Amino acid sequence: MKKIFLTIICLLTSISTANAFDFSSIDPRLSSDRNPDFSSETNDEGKSKVFRTPQTMTQALNAEEPKIMPMKSSLVKIVATVNGELVSSEDLDNRVRAFIMANQIPVNDNNRNVIYQQVLTATIDEKLKLQEAEKNGIKISEKEIDSAIAQFEKGNKIPQGKMKSILKEYNIAEDTFREQMKADLAWMRLVRQKSNAEGTVSEKEVQKELQNAKEDFAEEKYKLSEIFVGGKNAAAKAQEISEILQEDNRFEYYAFQYSESPTASAGGQLGWVNIKTLAQPLQQAVKGLKKNQISKPIKVGNDYYILRLEQIYKPEQNKHMPSKEEVRTFLENQKLDTYATKYIQQLRQKAIVEFKA
Repeated sequence: MKKIFLTIICLLTSISTANAFDFSSIDPRLSSDRNPDFSSETNDEGKSKVFRTPQTMTQALNAEEPKIMPMKSSLVKIVATVNGELVSSEDLDNRVRAFIMANQIPVNDNNRNVIYQQVLTATIDEKLKLQEAEKNGIKISEKEIDSAIAQFEKGNKIPQGKMKSILKEYNIAEDTFREQMKADLAWMRLVRQKSNAEGTVSEKEVQKELQNAKEDFAEEKYKLSEIFVGGKNAAAKAQEISEILQEDNRFEYYAFQYSESPTASAGGQLGWVNIKTLAQPLQQAVKGLKKNQISKPIKVGNDYYILRLEQIYKPEQNKHMPSKEEVRTFLENQKLDTYATKYIQQLRQKAIVEFKA
């Protein structure tokens, strides 16, 4: 089923799962017993185990209430090299703090290594994007970065010029934030430049997507988030999480920390779901939920789910259909996303990345 519905109704973003890394030799804060099992295979469909088998990520649930841990190392070390370009522990710490600022997720012993793996992978990708852009003659000026930051402030309802003080408050180097902006700008320009060779969206493609959207909008849908727990003692773990959520309803935080589904990195967000695609026990549970309500643990086979209902789409109440131009823009962006995904995968395969002890 096409995803035009998702773009009109909601925007769902996630962080790609990292390859398996052992951080214990890089930073003593990252001991091997905290290193969860990560697979390099990404979840391209953005679906949970409700639809396919997830990549499991075992995390302890019997720890005491997590305490925020300091992120700054006393020594600056070389963490990795990307085609000869250095990534230092200071670079990584700054980006971890930026991640925490953006996601409002406290770092503790349970999730520290997960965050570090994701951030290191993103940092490596950032280096690859800038290197490839430079190779293709793309340059981003300081003025363009200033403009992008101003747009970022406006889009996030931050007073103009306030970003500097926010970065300082979170102990994030301004140069790091600007470098991330530069990488994004350079990559977008490069992808657009390269993808133009693959042609534009045809009228036939637009008409086909309009028909798909018409059929899609006729179905009732539910916007859901999930926490998935499987394996040994799944029932006890799910019950413990459920009890925690009764006292503290920060669903995204606990999904990120405890869920074993690929959606954990996006705070458990499933996005808009046709209820008919869910397992029968989940269908029954969703129908009994009210908006923003969190379910009790739901057993499916030997596994357990906790769901939060965020919104309901009812065709009879929402009759807006996407316009032809909206569909064309969606398809153009979809092509760009597909091209960008393939492009970065190719760069990763060719890259020489060394992790330093």
